[in-house]
This record gives sequence, C-alpha cells and structure tokens, in this order.
Amino acid sequence: MKVVVIGGGPGGYVAALQASILGADVTVVEKKYVGGTCLNVGCIPTKALLASTDVLGVVKEASKFGITVEGEPKADFDAIMKRKNKVVDQLVKGIEFMFEHRGVKLVRGVGKLISNKEVEVTKQDGSKESIKADKIILAAGSVPVTPGVFKYDGKKVITSDEVLNLEKLPKSMILVGGGPIGCEIGYFLNSMGVEVKVVEALPHLAPLEDEDVAKQLQRIFKQHKIKYFVGDGIANVEVKDDTVTATLSSGKVLEAETLLIAVGRRAYTEGLGTDDIGIKKDEKGRIIVNEYLETNVEGVYAIGDLIPTAALAHVASREGIVAVQNAVLDKKKKMSYKAVPGCTFVEPEIASVGMKEKDAQKAGIQYKIGKFDFRGLGKAQAMGKFQGFVKIITDEKDVIIGAAIVGDRATDMISELGVACELGLTAERVGEVIHPHPTLSEAMMEALHDVHKQCVHSVE
Repeated sequence: MKVVVIGGGPGGYVAALQASILGADVTVVEKKYVGGTCLNVGCIPTKALLASTDVLGVVKEASKFGITVEGEPKADFDAIMKRKNKVVDQLVKGIEFMFEHRGVKLVRGVGKLISNKEVEVTKQDGSKESIKADKIILAAGSVPVTPGVFKYDGKKVITSDEVLNLEKLPKSMILVGGGPIGCEIGYFLNSMGVEVKVVEALPHLAPLEDEDVAKQLQRIFKQHKIKYFVGDGIANVEVKDDTVTATLSSGKVLEAETLLIAVGRRAYTEGLGTDDIGIKKDEKGRIIVNEYLETNVEGVYAIGDLIPTAALAHVASREGIVAVQNAVLDKKKKMSYKAVPGCTFVEPEIASVGMKEKDAQKAGIQYKIGKFDFRGLGKAQAMGKFQGFVKIITDEKDVIIGAAIVGDRATDMISELGVACELGLTAERVGEVIHPHPTLSEAMMEALHDVHKQCVHSVE
C-alpha cells in the first residue's frame, strides 16, 4: 500500500513512521522543514530557551542552598539562542535519520491534492512531480492568526515564528494573548531583562484553565514583576520607527519596542487542493473528519491543526497513529479526546487534563474536588519548590474526570492523572496506589485522599 503524507510536523512525521512500521510504502511531502511548527518555531525551541531561564534562576538562588557563586550571573542571549538552534537542528536530523532508517521517502515541496489517489508536488525550483497513493493523510498544520488591527509586519509587530529567532533582545514588548504561548515567551523575556506587558481579553491569564489555576499563575507573574492586563482587548495599534503603541479597549495606552501577537492559530489549507476535490470544512476553514479521522472524500484523512480538535503536538501525533491504523490496516479505531493534557511551561509549571471545574459545572455534573498544596510536602520544602497545588475532579461515582497541577514538574506528573482519567479510574482506587516518599508525586496521592476528606496531611 502506498501512503502519502502532506506535512512533516508532529502529526505527519509520526503518521509516516507508523505507516512504515505497518509495512506501507510511505512518502512525506514537506515544503520547509520536518518537525513542523512544534520542533522548529514552537514547543521545542521555547523549552530550550526556558531551560536557560531555569538554570539562571537556580544560580541566582544558589546562596539559599548554601552554595556560593562569585559575581552576578548574567544571561548571554547569543549563546542561549545558539544552544536553542543546536537542539532544534539535532532533533530535525534525528527525524530525517528515522525516515531513512524506516525507508520513508522525503520530498521537498508544496503538496496539492489532484484526487484522492494523487498528489502533485511543486518543488523549490518550480518543477512538479506527481505521486500516486492508495491513501493520503493531510497534516499541513497551522499558521499564527494575525488580525488586521495589529498591523503585523514581521519586524515591529511579530508572531511566535519571529520571536523565537530574534537576533537581539528588545528593551520592551507587548504580548497580546495570555495563553501558553504568550505566558511562556513573556516569562522567558522577563528573565532576560525585557520589560513585558501581557494583554488578555478574557477575565484571566491562562483562559482555558480554571480560575484557581489562573490566580496562581497571576501571583507568579506579580512576583516576577511581569505586568498583565486581563479582561481588556486591543482597540488600536500604531507602529512607528522606534515604538509600537497599543490602545486597549479600556482606553489604557501601552508602549513598547515590539508587539507579539499570540492570539491563536488557524488551519493552513492554502494551496492544498481540498476545495478542488470537494473536502468539506467548517466555518473556520478547518477540515471536517469523522470519528476515524477520514474526510468525506474516501481514502483521504486529516489530522492535527487542520481539524477542529485541540491544536497540540501530542494530539496531532496520536491522531497520526490512529489515522494510519485506519488507513493501512482498515481498522475502525476511534480517537479519544477524553484525557487531553495541556501544559504551560512557566515556573512553576501548569498542567491539566480532562474536564475543568467550569466544564463540570456547565455539564451539570455533581462533582467533588480534592486538593493539596505542595507546601505540605517534605520533598517540596527540601527543594525550595513549594508553590502550587494538585487538584482532582471526580463525578458522582468517584470517577476521575479531570485534574490540574500547578508546581515544579507538573507537566511530567500530569500523565498519571491522564491515565486515570482516560481509563475511568476512581479517586479511591488510584489513591490506594503507594506513591514513593519523598517525592512531589505524593501531592497527587494526598489530593486523591482529599476528595473523600481523608487526607492525613491536610490542616483543614
């Protein structure tokens, strides 16, 4: 079976490797670089930058742990960016090596659907190549949304694509959007000495999270002297040679050297040929798929940011695997979105999975909450990492339907609660699992016990 994957991001390249493992003849069409947005101008470079921030923070706090560091620690922005680029380059080469090892053909160029059995590739030199396929998987990803009011120019008004390749640090920046992208980049730039102002139109930062999670984040921002404006949108932007002026809906006026737009992303279907072969889309231009990730055109599947699901790399990767199993093995495997984890990599980290408390309220679920502060853990006190909490949400049958963690290593720990949420386990059952001591993971056990008010280390 011949499979063509258009797009080599975290959805496309995983789909290609999975298809190859299952014995298919696979070709990936990628116009720019494998790894997509996530690896090249998203998740990975951001985490590489934040890793430098973490080290800087540890050095600055060294005296609290009895360690003497001579002189004032300083950040070398050029060196930080070079390290980030090295990490990205190594991972891109790693994917290309896996393609070669698995026999996946990589064709550089822009892929366009001619039919449900043929893809035309326009290469960089203008030449064209036709590739026949039994099954096609669309994984072209997304691009940043740049509403006209912001006057995007890629220089003074930029997106995450440009900010992760800055040659020098601006003195100040306005970040529009208080979601993961805005908060992570804002946190990094603040640690580098940039004056940061975050604007979020919704009532709090991290608008997809519950209010108690957002409040913890906002306290963190205040501690780091990161200015933020919530419940206030952008009414107008003026761009001059040396400044960008943003007027908020409230009438407040903010000035900075640059402005970053981080208000979301849209499906990238331009030139993909979806309309030509009759693939249906929703009102936002996203491709409509069934529960097996197949479009209305037989044999053509779509995954990742192209479809109306959470625009997250790990979701795209899972969709890639499911789509391939259906396409190559002719299975009827459904995608489950019951336990999609979301992560924000600030300090301390934020992670959540499943339903939020506000979701349970809207659904009319008779839910219970279990909560435990990291401050109550011996390991957290020993590490000096005691900000944050674990929150568990259960339904009337004690089944875990959601969870949130704010704290050190939250993004690593959330997986345990994701498994519980996906498998429909109860707080009582998971709470009976012995958690090692002393660890931060004990906070999850304590929160699970707190659902039934049986938390032995709670002072309430």
